[in-house]
Amino acid sequence: MDPSHTAGQGGPLAGLRIVEFAGIGPGPFAAMLLADMGADVVRLDRPGGADPYSKNVVARGRPSVTVDLKDPGDVAGTHALLERADALVEGFRPGVMERLGLGPDVVLARNPRLVYGRMTGWGQDGPLATTAGHDITYMAVTGALAAIGPAERPVPPLNLVGDYGGGSLYLVAGLLAGLLSAGRTGRGQVVDAAICDGAASLMAMFSELSSQGRWSDRREANLLDGGAPWYRTYACRDGRHVAIGPLEPQFYALFRRLTGLDADPDFDRRDDPAVWPVLRRKLEALFLEKSRDEWCGLLEGTDACVAPVLTLGEAGDHPHLAARRTFVDIGGTVQPAPAPRFSATPSAIRPAPGPLTLTEAIARWRGEGSFGS
Repeated sequence: MDPSHTAGQGGPLAGLRIVEFAGIGPGPFAAMLLADMGADVVRLDRPGGADPYSKNVVARGRPSVTVDLKDPGDVAGTHALLERADALVEGFRPGVMERLGLGPDVVLARNPRLVYGRMTGWGQDGPLATTAGHDITYMAVTGALAAIGPAERPVPPLNLVGDYGGGSLYLVAGLLAGLLSAGRTGRGQVVDAAICDGAASLMAMFSELSSQGRWSDRREANLLDGGAPWYRTYACRDGRHVAIGPLEPQFYALFRRLTGLDADPDFDRRDDPAVWPVLRRKLEALFLEKSRDEWCGLLEGTDACVAPVLTLGEAGDHPHLAARRTFVDIGGTVQPAPAPRFSATPSAIRPAPGPLTLTEAIARWRGEGSFGS
């Protein structure tokens, strides 16, 4: 355990109280980020347990309270908790919280300063708002999925662009903006965070390029999608891979010099897509001459912009990530350390108490305490 990432009760969001209604995917990840930054988060789990994909690492830093939202007594207790909260995170389909008596009109009437975060795939309105979906389907309609993968077919980039990038990060940004507004005005509001909206927002630069005719709908035909020979991955002699990305002319020139390609006139035509297939074939042959680590010994740490493609098991041992303690071992589980980093109020992976009852959670906040104290 790394004490620099686990000690203390500070963080830039210390004192902030957030109620998380347990869900899957982006909601729990957003709550993890908020807890890492010092917010006092309590997760309300339905009877029967939490999401199996969000245990351990994603559930870190906050206690669990089992609440039956079909029980009027538990609903009343949840209201009592929300009256002392600054923000709420829920990821049900539109209308569910309203049917439970916990919709924003009711909750904000009792706590006008509360910021009500709603995390869904399709958003709170629109033709698909009440239908099921997952990261891959939300990405599919935004143009993001069509742009990612080899020429043969689109490939989902894990759930990073949809759930976590377009969902969690936009929800966190929306909650923090809502909290800043509430601090100035005394009025909370609803944050409608939809994965399809966030994924579309992430595609802003590519939308612009497409509208200008500077981006092809064909995958592996563009600058940043693996089409450019100098911005892609290559297999090495040992079957492992390196990633190269010397985009700027000076970095490209250094890459050519270090790899011995500066004498090949074909590489002078780097900006001509007609020659890209030739350059790719030459680079494929070149990288097969050495192992991944041999290439990195030659190129990594220079402005040639080359790095090894590491597995999750290898990543924590990379010298740079090890020096920054980017990964930490907590109780035998290797996991990413909190990000970003703050100079005065550092984030931390905070120990949380075991499961609490709803009564205990209410009492803790009534007494001006926190779940981490």
